[in-house]
Amino acid sequence: MKYLMRCLKQYRPEAVLAPLFKLFEAAMELLVPLVVAQIVDVGIANGDKPYILHACLLLVAFGALGLGFALTAQYFAARAAVGCSAELRGALFDKMTAFSFTEIDGVGVPTMLTRLTSDCQQVQSGVNMFLRIVLRSPIVVFGATAMAFFVDAKTALVFVALIPLLALAVFGVMAACVPRYRAVQNKLDGVYGATRENLTGARVIRAFRKEEDERASFREKSASLARAQERVGMVASLTGSFTFILVNLAVVVLLYTGAIRVDAGALGQGDVMALYGYLSLILVELIKFANLIITVAKAAGCMRRIAAVLDMESERETGEAVPQGGTAVSFQNVSFTYADGGAPALQGVDFSVGRGETVGILGGTGAGKSTLVRLIPRFYEATEGTVCVGDADVDSLSASALRKTVGYVPQKISLFRGTIAENLRWGNENATDEELLAAAEAAQALDVLESKGGLDGEVAQEGRNLSGGQRQRLSIARALVRKPEILILDDASSALDYATEARLRAALRGLGCAVFLVSQRVASVMHADKIVVLDDGKVAAIGTHAELLEHSPLYREIYASQTEESL
Repeated sequence: MKYLMRCLKQYRPEAVLAPLFKLFEAAMELLVPLVVAQIVDVGIANGDKPYILHACLLLVAFGALGLGFALTAQYFAARAAVGCSAELRGALFDKMTAFSFTEIDGVGVPTMLTRLTSDCQQVQSGVNMFLRIVLRSPIVVFGATAMAFFVDAKTALVFVALIPLLALAVFGVMAACVPRYRAVQNKLDGVYGATRENLTGARVIRAFRKEEDERASFREKSASLARAQERVGMVASLTGSFTFILVNLAVVVLLYTGAIRVDAGALGQGDVMALYGYLSLILVELIKFANLIITVAKAAGCMRRIAAVLDMESERETGEAVPQGGTAVSFQNVSFTYADGGAPALQGVDFSVGRGETVGILGGTGAGKSTLVRLIPRFYEATEGTVCVGDADVDSLSASALRKTVGYVPQKISLFRGTIAENLRWGNENATDEELLAAAEAAQALDVLESKGGLDGEVAQEGRNLSGGQRQRLSIARALVRKPEILILDDASSALDYATEARLRAALRGLGCAVFLVSQRVASVMHADKIVVLDDGKVAAIGTHAELLEHSPLYREIYASQTEESL
């Protein structure tokens, strides 16, 4: 709960004032039965209408004051709860954006979405109710008991016997509910995950006519969640049943005892009504307290899930600046294994790339091409060996400084809703329009700008209003705006025709940066200064196109297969 308390510190006045005003409201409620007793025993018994009128006006005043106190308490509680939830959500978002790829792979996108949405909302509800009920309900319960002793000590013994039984029933049921609420939240993760997967993969699902299968799968997950919610709801409902049974039994005993004492002249009829009023107050407050425990139990479970994310290690931001000069990138006996990934994705990779040099990374599916280039900006950290940029180990460099020197275009292109200029300025927020146009020209994207109305042309979410080739070229332009020392194109020209790709390669050669071209097509890398051929995570061969044709059987096989396909 340390994170929750840290967020609440900023709303300390609200967290104090909300329970305080609730106590004032409780005081008004505790006075009402006494006034009612006086109306019955004094006003009605003596036929004193002015007394009854004054007493009724006093009840109205108590009600108005209670309402004012309640609204004020709700305002402060809501302000503290909403503010705390916003702080918590912000801390979560900051944490998630600081995760390395390993942490993102481990946590999963659906889980992160659940933490940011429903879990934070549940914590907000828990804080709100806690601030309003946690002091009010116990004060009302014990206050009502004390007032009952003030009215008649012997009859009030009913309250003394009732409260422990009620507390035992409430806390016993709640203890059974807490683990079930955790199971509900885990099943909710599954529903969120299935929803996200279906929405992002809608085109594939429809292309393969899997709508019915996915609907059936979703209905099963939703039904499983509903069954879990029903089970916990059934257990939680026992709280109300037990409390009503106990309180009604107490009412019977109270009326029986009160009737005997009224008949003996030791107690007035109004006093019995006051005692019944206090018993009703206790019932209402215990039900509120039971709901508080349910809500807090849910919130505590959600808070533990949030804290588990916040406790995870973020990507290291501290480190040295990237040194100038030296080799652009070098891999020194590098191996890498994904977390829970089984066999190594890379083994014993050893080669270097000079500044201004273009290197092609070639290999089949699963050869480790993308994994290799992701080690350069330290998206993943090498399991063994050393990856160097500028002759410095990337592990010793500041992540932000390192990535400012790297222009990265991933396989899956991500563009964001806004204008073309806004997307391109992700590479450099201070870039001028002239620099944006120069980057677009080098990326062969000027025709994209012309077709969309220039730099102010609109880009839909994920670039849905653009073709695959247009998205790739804008992504390359975005990387070039940064004017990187190292440019990584991870299969980023797969949607381009050969003529456009050839013009792009020619433009990149004039930039003076080290360029990594990742591809499965020989035609995309054959003009590189050197080609690294990967096979099952290992370097099978390194050389120019001509050298590899002469000395590498694997390269010749790839080249021959693609040449035959092209023919």
